[in-house]
Amino acid sequence: MGKLDGKRIAALTEDGFEQIELISPKEALEQEGAQVDIVSPKDDTVRSKVGDDWKDEYPVDVPLNNAKVDDYDGLLIPGGVVNPDKLRTNERALSFVQAFFEAGKPVAAICHGPQVLINAEVVEGRKLTSVGAIKMDLINAKAMWEDSEVVTDQGLVTSRTPEDLPAFNKKIIEEYAEGMHRGQHA
Repeated sequence: MGKLDGKRIAALTEDGFEQIELISPKEALEQEGAQVDIVSPKDDTVRSKVGDDWKDEYPVDVPLNNAKVDDYDGLLIPGGVVNPDKLRTNERALSFVQAFFEAGKPVAAICHGPQVLINAEVVEGRKLTSVGAIKMDLINAKAMWEDSEVVTDQGLVTSRTPEDLPAFNKKIIEEYAEGMHRGQHA
């Protein structure tokens, strides 16, 4: 029996996600019994990056247009530079993210992933971390940014870089297992 048996997590991504920032958490969650669906504005596949190099393609499990927040227990947003930049200008993706906050469901984002949270307008007054490149973006959005490997605030879990994945993965398992968080509202 895993800590996440029966839980279903949406991994929201576009082309250009940092490969390890999706694959490592996805595998950790699946080892604990969760079903992790790749949800994307794209209908067929999404392509990863490793640093500046384009790498593998992964099948989209649920196109964003068909995804329902009620079907999921939590949300994961991997980083990379390209992925969040595409998602943060997609109104459907932003609405999907906001709905997780409104429902009080755990949300996790790593590296540049919190850029999506800025555009979804859910970071004001929240404690979080990110890759240093978007620190000022988060501060300007009135988030309380800190330089830690993982930060948790009422079901919102954020982390900085792939080096922090062990701590990030451990914490997201814990938060998804806990479920709803009353303070997680948008």
